[in-house]
Amino acid sequence: MALSEEEQRLLDQMEAALAAEDPKLANALRGTTTRRLHRRRAAIAGVGFLIGVACLIGGMEVSPALSIAGFVIMLVATVVAVTSWRHVGEVSASRPAARSPQGEKAFMDKMEERWRRRQDEGQ
Repeated sequence: MALSEEEQRLLDQMEAALAAEDPKLANALRGTTTRRLHRRRAAIAGVGFLIGVACLIGGMEVSPALSIAGFVIMLVATVVAVTSWRHVGEVSASRPAARSPQGEKAFMDKMEERWRRRQDEGQ
């Protein structure tokens, strides 16, 4: 079941307030983000590309098959790096803008005020 726009906004504000109050807990709850995953994959692909270059150059002296393998490694690493880097850009563009700490405090103050009013009305 999808959240309404208002519910999603409230959830985002609560998440931002949690992150401001206890950043370590918020990071632990978030786990590995897709952005971090794609960055890591792009970095590993860069290392793979360098290994491919070494195989290509080393294959010139040892065997043509090693040069071909090095070229294939470089090609695969390039494709993986480019697709991962594109995903990093897509995730960055889709992230909401950062909220100000004052706005989070005002939101929490409003929520506390509403809670107090409800408690007072119930008595």
